[in-house]
Amino acid sequence: MNKIIRIGTRGSKLALWQAHHVAELIKPSGYQTEIVPIETRGDKILNVSIAKIGSKGVFTEEIEEKLLDGSIDIAVHSAKDLSSTLADELELIAFTEREVVNDVVLSFDKSFSLKNTKAVIGTSSTRRVAFVKHFYPEANTVSVRGNLQTRISKLQAKEADALILAYAGIHRMGYDDLIVQKIETSYFVPPVGQGTIAIECHKKLSFDKKEVIERWVNHPDTEDCIRAERAFLKTLEGGCSIPSFGYAWKEGNMVTLKAGIISLDGKQIVKVKKSATVEDAKELGKNVADEVLSDGGAEILSAIRNTIKT
Repeated sequence: MNKIIRIGTRGSKLALWQAHHVAELIKPSGYQTEIVPIETRGDKILNVSIAKIGSKGVFTEEIEEKLLDGSIDIAVHSAKDLSSTLADELELIAFTEREVVNDVVLSFDKSFSLKNTKAVIGTSSTRRVAFVKHFYPEANTVSVRGNLQTRISKLQAKEADALILAYAGIHRMGYDDLIVQKIETSYFVPPVGQGTIAIECHKKLSFDKKEVIERWVNHPDTEDCIRAERAFLKTLEGGCSIPSFGYAWKEGNMVTLKAGIISLDGKQIVKVKKSATVEDAKELGKNVADEVLSDGGAEILSAIRNTIKT
């Protein structure tokens, strides 16, 4: 029997950290692992925004192709990079225990605050740009693309006064000393999947390998929350270029989901918060999305799509 699990991943330091983390989780199972770095479109094209490249599969498409042709057994992704719909032959079988989900502000100026008027904030996320415009209209945003180390070097070169990024990546790469503010999720609601690593595979992957991944890598409480968030995103039909947000958490047998959409200029926000039992987590995500769309989210979404096309 083939006792090696081949792990496909992007080649950035953070992506490789995630792949090695998953490999460590698999190790007690007795299976060996082989890490296969794969360059994606999002890694190659750094001079335009993610929204302009295209909203689906910017960081995942090439990796998923390797799953489909059998070159790798599993793909390791940042869950927030995953499209809301997968190819029919593929499925998600595990989510690692979730890291702190918040966005954080990084700066070499320890006294920096988002309340500083006229501050220049670096981010490549349409959601973060929209939230900055909403909560800190005096600030300016600039697009900062590239891997984490590239972005920090741009910050050092004073291309921005501060960066807004996910805590998880900063912490995993050991840059905690640059964090000057942790933004509450009540202000900057995280995107769907932030803080967890998703494991994707071909539906025909051997039962033994699937069982190993599900047993040693999956964190059930995290999975319950992400399933609700992804059901929201799928119903909304939002991609990387859409400033939607969705964050679910679990208390006992209940999952609470806070999710919505914000206009590109930050002036309109539709946000809905609902709870349901774990068994109804997917239905919860769908219901929240339906309510967001009927409360004005559909109009915001349509306006965003028209803007992105031009």
